[in-house]
Amino acid sequence: MMFSQRSQEITPFYVMELLEKAKELEKEGRNIIHLEVGEPNHDTPEVIKNAAIKAIKDNKTKYTHSQGLLELREAIAENYYQSYGVTISPERIIVTSGTSNALFLIFSLLLENKREVIIPKPYYACYPNYIRFLDGIPMTFDISEKNNYQYELPKIKEKINDHTAALLINSPSNPTGAIQSKEVFENLAELNIPIISDEIYQGLVYDEVSHSVLEFNSEAFIINGFSKLHAMTGWRLGYLIAPENAIRPMQKIQQNFYISANEFVQWAGIAALKNEKSFIPDMVQEYKERRDIALKSLKEIGLNISYTPQGAYYILIDVSRYTDDSMAFALDILQKTGVAVTPGLDFGVNDHIRITYANSKENLRAGIKKLGDYLASY
Repeated sequence: MMFSQRSQEITPFYVMELLEKAKELEKEGRNIIHLEVGEPNHDTPEVIKNAAIKAIKDNKTKYTHSQGLLELREAIAENYYQSYGVTISPERIIVTSGTSNALFLIFSLLLENKREVIIPKPYYACYPNYIRFLDGIPMTFDISEKNNYQYELPKIKEKINDHTAALLINSPSNPTGAIQSKEVFENLAELNIPIISDEIYQGLVYDEVSHSVLEFNSEAFIINGFSKLHAMTGWRLGYLIAPENAIRPMQKIQQNFYISANEFVQWAGIAALKNEKSFIPDMVQEYKERRDIALKSLKEIGLNISYTPQGAYYILIDVSRYTDDSMAFALDILQKTGVAVTPGLDFGVNDHIRITYANSKENLRAGIKKLGDYLASY
């Protein structure tokens, strides 16, 4: 049997490989502390679950408009207006089954014939695979912990050429937790190329103000959703915002490949947006406290971290004095300590690991202590 070249060439999502190994150890009776997968340990708020149950009981279980329920698109537009002061027509929004589908629609629109997408490195693990799978080429520019992972415009400009399809940015960032400054966004607005902004961690912000690229560039493409801020990872509900003339071609792709997002889940999304002030502030405060505990504990075991993540719930850690093979390193840590961490190989930095503080304070303290014991005897 012959398989496609792209199916053979796609690399694994290494954190999922790590998670699957951790699950195997748990089946054997091992106690595993999960500091690897970026999934909130908060339960989905009751108001959201109740809205979904009501929608099911009301038989809201049909196909919807391929762009999504108008009520949800209106709520998304209102949320962006309240959060960032930008006015968006609901007609510029497509609701998707998770942000992964939103990314697929945008890249399907922009990529062909080896066109290039500029991305920061470290990057979210799946970006390069999406780009290559849809016949594009990822072009990276380096960002540095010494500069708090801020984007430097000259590094981006030197990557731009006639084959450039777009610049993909991510703030707040996975894996660094960095937030790009207002000055960076103003500089990016000068670029005469499409900008795709992954804003899935918007709202999970601690000591600084986070911006949407739409404040500076009204024609940007936005990816966002409900997984992180609303603790709805398994609900698979996301959306994109795009220039008006980009919507129709992406809508046709949606119609053919996905039809529409689940109707009752969309009604739950409306409840999430309308009621988020009742649960998000407490979540954000809890994450901030966990971040501070994790940073303090990591420094106490001798790891040198010079920046403080300002968003999301990740800390990227330089372990170059121990290894340049982060996957083998993470597997060894898992096997010997029962602590699961993410290999930096996923993010293009094979001498780093990432931990998430989307876990309890007790597990953070216990997991980092075990990591410290491991490093002391490494």
